[in-house]
Amino acid sequence: MNDLDINFPLDKFEKLIIDIGWESLDDWYNFWNNRKNIFSIDQYWHNNVNDDWIWGLALPLLSQAYKFKNNSSDRKIIGISALPGTGKTTLGKWLEAMSEKLNFKISVISIDDFYLPSDEMKLAIMNNPWNVSRGFPGSHSVKLMHEKLLNWKINGELNVPVFDKSLRNGLGDRSHWRSDTPDILIIEGWFLGIEPFLNVVNYQDINLAELSPLESSYRCIIQNNLKKYLDVWNLINNIWHLKPLKFEYMNIWKRNQEKEMFLQKGKALQDEKLLNFLRMLNVSIPHKSFDVINSYALFLIDQERNLIEAKLNF
Repeated sequence: MNDLDINFPLDKFEKLIIDIGWESLDDWYNFWNNRKNIFSIDQYWHNNVNDDWIWGLALPLLSQAYKFKNNSSDRKIIGISALPGTGKTTLGKWLEAMSEKLNFKISVISIDDFYLPSDEMKLAIMNNPWNVSRGFPGSHSVKLMHEKLLNWKINGELNVPVFDKSLRNGLGDRSHWRSDTPDILIIEGWFLGIEPFLNVVNYQDINLAELSPLESSYRCIIQNNLKKYLDVWNLINNIWHLKPLKFEYMNIWKRNQEKEMFLQKGKALQDEKLLNFLRMLNVSIPHKSFDVINSYALFLIDQERNLIEAKLNF
């Protein structure tokens, strides 16, 4: 890998690659280097993408899916946990396309696809302190999510809703249903794998003076809501966690994401709605929760989304 522009430590990275199923880093590199012609990125990443993003994250993730498909008799679910704007949606499209070139099929879905229908959503989000239309634990059809993932594990048939964030003037709604029969399923989400704290005292990682009384009390509601997601998390075989060096980077990424959506679809979160949504993302779940996700692999990224570290998380 000496010919690549790689800035993360290779010793920890090699342990990840070996755990995935290759004999050595050189063995893995040669495997993919001989298949360079199949993983063109131009169609998916229009900006220049560093070698570390492709070789440090995308190909290792594809490698695990490839090994799961070839070495396992049961159906596997891989989770991607990453804050909004990280780039996980684009990564998912690339993984779907590349798997087909390797003669198997990955389907990538989001926990956002399981947002409640608009009428149910109005009740679920009522009186939240940020006046947001969706996003936090409690705004999803969790039972439906569990049912659809479990059904796929049993019979290989995937039938899930698709959520379009541009509908209802940026409030979003279900647009259609998607049916598929993938070999590997990947599910992504901004709080995927987050578990509730058992003791309320343990999750006060923000100065209480910075939270309004309503925010503080609603945090307890969200902690209770998180319990409903645990059955879904338990269906996931491995979680890959993309974690920024500073939580605040998410604010920049999310703003850029909404600008891009507005350019593409003419609808997006803007002005006060965007500020409220960012506030929700920043305070609804304690930052400490993101430090203790039970993930298989951990990827640390800087403000420019350069990969600083890629390693097993155990």
